[in-house]
Amino acid sequence: MVHFLRQAHRVWFLFLIFLLFALFYPFYYLFSRNEKYYGLLNFCRKANSFLSSFFSGVYFSFTFEERLSDDQTYIYCANHSSNLDIMIFCIMCSGKYHFMGKEELRNNPVLGIFFKTIDLAVNRESKMSAFRAFKKAGENLEKGMSLIIFPEGKIDDHYPPKLCEFKNGPFRLAIEKNIQLVPVSITNVWKINWDDGAKYGSKPGICDIYVHKPINTAVLAIEDSDVLKEKVFQLIDSKLV
Repeated sequence: MVHFLRQAHRVWFLFLIFLLFALFYPFYYLFSRNEKYYGLLNFCRKANSFLSSFFSGVYFSFTFEERLSDDQTYIYCANHSSNLDIMIFCIMCSGKYHFMGKEELRNNPVLGIFFKTIDLAVNRESKMSAFRAFKKAGENLEKGMSLIIFPEGKIDDHYPPKLCEFKNGPFRLAIEKNIQLVPVSITNVWKINWDDGAKYGSKPGICDIYVHKPINTAVLAIEDSDVLKEKVFQLIDSKLV
């Protein structure tokens, strides 16, 4: 019975996501045509995410170690165990921001329009693709667009999830561009919806997100990227349950 109810909730959640996406699509199409409208595009993503989660009974509780500035450009690094993670950042972040994700998302029926425009898709098997993606991310950071990235590079098959080794890219980029890096621990979202929910379904509930104090990278050199990576790994892991 529990499995049936969780699968029923997943179907309802997906219905809401597709329905609201269809309603917002004209705005997405319009605002994705020009970079100067990316702030409005992200406002629509925020509204879309909030309404989808609200009417499915999935809520997000954010704890901030330090207040983040709406005018500051950040690189957000978080653990990744659920498709809800994207929704979490759409609700949490303001202004101009963009995601970096796997190349397959360009063909996603909902996320495809974003990964063909505002967001960055990367082929994890191609060093050239990664180089181009991080080069573009650096250019966007210089324009004041915050970057949201999951340094594990994927949702691991292990259940319950455990934090996997991080990729180096975001930590080198943060130092190169002198951008503050914000570690984010998404603590229990996997209990609400693990991965895409296909195996265990989903359920209503509260997802807890712990946003750590931004790390100043101005005092670091490129040689410190591994130390920064390990520090962020430990910070994120310290809040996971």
